[in-house]
Amino acid sequence: MANQYRIAVLPGDGIGKEVMPEGLRILRMVERKTGAFHMMFDIYPWGSDTYLGTGRMMPEDALKILTDYDAIYFGAVGLPGKIPDHITLWEFILPLRQGFDQYINYRPTRLLPGLRGSLRDKGPEDIDFVVIRENTEGEYSGAGGRIHIHTDQEVAIQTNIFTRLGTERVMRYGFELACKRRKKLTSATKSNACQFSMVFWDEVFELVKSNYPEVQAEKWHIDALAARFVTNPETLDVVVASNLFGDILSDLGGALQGSLGLVPSANLNPEKKYPSLFEPVHGSAPDIAGKKIANPIAMIWAGSLMLDFLGEAEAANLVMRGIETTILQGKVLTPDLGGKASTAQVGQVIYEQIEQL
Repeated sequence: MANQYRIAVLPGDGIGKEVMPEGLRILRMVERKTGAFHMMFDIYPWGSDTYLGTGRMMPEDALKILTDYDAIYFGAVGLPGKIPDHITLWEFILPLRQGFDQYINYRPTRLLPGLRGSLRDKGPEDIDFVVIRENTEGEYSGAGGRIHIHTDQEVAIQTNIFTRLGTERVMRYGFELACKRRKKLTSATKSNACQFSMVFWDEVFELVKSNYPEVQAEKWHIDALAARFVTNPETLDVVVASNLFGDILSDLGGALQGSLGLVPSANLNPEKKYPSLFEPVHGSAPDIAGKKIANPIAMIWAGSLMLDFLGEAEAANLVMRGIETTILQGKVLTPDLGGKASTAQVGQVIYEQIEQL
């Protein structure tokens, strides 16, 4: 009997609504092709339109509505100029990550064959690593406040929270992943300046490291590591970082891939107690929304990550082969990759490539 999955679909805003249909279409294709599973999709039109109409990005009981789904497939959210970015983050994205304990943010960084990346002398063999970002605490814990607002005595305090549980589990996940890859792990730190949080981070790193003698483990200060992303990305395998450092590094990694229109992300609850969330990282991109030229590959690649996490490795591999073949041929690409194709045209070619596999 085929495996059954309930997927909550959140197209969101801007180009999220444009790339989501291509992602869903590809998922239906590999569902039919493998015959191994069936996905039931429920679409929830939450986001900026909801906020403008109700004052909330999503319903008050959104987590209760979503809690029994196997996964969440998410497009993009945000409406710059009308809704402040911190509203989008704290009333939509972070409630999902923190409420569903999606403590792992998994960001693959690969320069796919056929593409020219941002680095002049680096090719696909040089850029292939994963950033594992702590996703529920650290610098994004939401602890702090402001007093004496709009006066000369105004004070703003943002408190970073690092727990032993949160720090150890993200590092352990990183080490386990490194064991499955090239057995190398790099920890991002800044313990020379952050004498409490990052010294603690380093201590936990050393503790976890002792359980994985087969992994070549190292720690690098965040500034030097950011430079290394650009100068020597081929020396990286798995990078583990705090919430803020991981956010910055993973976006830098995305820039190395040639376009943010290619970059997927997975927000994981590894124990599957709660649904995990899979998304492209390009955001709502209001500057091109409505032009039908958004690159659907990040959305489709996020679908591959979702399939793999659910245990459908064959289908996940089919999706990636479809993406890779389309890019390698280089005939039908969106403008961000130097082509002239529309969102739907790229999706159609990937669909046809998978059909022929």
